[in-house]
Amino acid sequence: MDVLQIENHGPLLIASNFWGTEQERAGKFYLSINGGAFRLLVPRSQEPAVTEMATAREVIVSRGPWPAEGRDEGIELLFEDGTDAPFCLHLSIESLDRLPLAEDAGREWVFTAWTAPRRGRPHKALERPCWYRLVPKIPWLRARGIGD
Repeated sequence: MDVLQIENHGPLLIASNFWGTEQERAGKFYLSINGGAFRLLVPRSQEPAVTEMATAREVIVSRGPWPAEGRDEGIELLFEDGTDAPFCLHLSIESLDRLPLAEDAGREWVFTAWTAPRRGRPHKALERPCWYRLVPKIPWLRARGIGD
């Protein structure tokens, strides 16, 4: 298993060996948290999904039990675009470098999506306002303020 390395400058992702790891080659996303930002590392094979993500006005990150997958916890990224079927990702806790604290729920964050390096650095492909919340279960699939 590759040891994932990430170099930060506050919320910015300066460097990472993610692109080229087993996880990236398997098409799995990775979520890193630093400097008040949720940063989604997008595998090359999943880069077309950024187009779907870009329709969002905001991103809602939900954390809760994930019984359908037999997991104590999971993460949902809901790309809220005002439609009945917004783009959504569900991640296992193993796909995060750390968990936000319970007291971080309800405050505004920044969400960024990063794709494979261009000109030697990871490419910030998307930035949106973001909210973090704790929910009774994953999937939650509800806009902010609905069932919070």
